[in-house]
Amino acid sequence: MNRPIGHFTSYTPGDGSLLESLQEEYGSGFEKMSRREKLFLIAAIAIQSCDQANGRCRDEIYVVGHQINSSLPLEDKEGLIQALIHQVRWGRSLSDTQEVLPMK
Repeated sequence: MNRPIGHFTSYTPGDGSLLESLQEEYGSGFEKMSRREKLFLIAAIAIQSCDQANGRCRDEIYVVGHQINSSLPLEDKEGLIQALIHQVRWGRSLSDTQEVLPMK
């Protein structure tokens, strides 16, 4: 069972927000969107968030991205998306610790 948008966001029923509009148009769990549309929105949000984040990616991360896309089955890719989202929202990041990791 999908959880409603309000479980993940600040949406409150009746607040007149974009989130309310999205829920009315596409369902409380985006069940009225295709899989492709959901993946597109994930990519669009992630690209903008990446562009607004401080710093830059180490070169090796581009290689890791290619390895993930070319080697892992879809289920593992989706699991990594979920794990990375969890870490972005709730985990510590390199910028939080002020550490500098060496380039490989």
